[in-house]
Amino acid sequence: MLEIMEVPYEDKVVLNHLIQFYRYDSSEFDDHVLNNHGVYLYKYLDHQWTDHYRHPYFLKVDGELAGLALVLSNVPKEFVKVSTAEETNVISDFFIMRKFRNQGYGKQAAHKIFNEFKGAWEVRQTLKNTPANKFWNKVINDYTAGEYTEIIVDDEKWHGPIQVFQNP
Repeated sequence: MLEIMEVPYEDKVVLNHLIQFYRYDSSEFDDHVLNNHGVYLYKYLDHQWTDHYRHPYFLKVDGELAGLALVLSNVPKEFVKVSTAEETNVISDFFIMRKFRNQGYGKQAAHKIFNEFKGAWEVRQTLKNTPANKFWNKVINDYTAGEYTEIIVDDEKWHGPIQVFQNP
């Protein structure tokens, strides 16, 4: 059974550990580089609890950590990539541990998160991350019954596809 729970500040170290797995897993697509201490840096870790619009979640399956979702809510339009809504929700980072992939947990988690935050959405993937792009297109197509747009952005701020949709 899938559970989505907000990450309390006391579990900051646990979230950072999951981010390490996430960064390692996506490094073949995103060019993340280990620092000299063998760690992938994530400059927004502390911001998860200081910025009111950030929502960090653990994803658990039968009580076991299975992934993470970092969500931004009600982001003003000047800070999103393609949405024209006054405020947009964004999946900032999303990760399912390999053990739990291809079992529907990622889709379930995404749909529950989309339902939690009403309004406009943007979901972004880097250009090289075709597995993520395939996943998100399927998940969002199922969620919206095909009522979404994918835009490829290639500018100084972003390189890759972005799916844009409204909660149905």
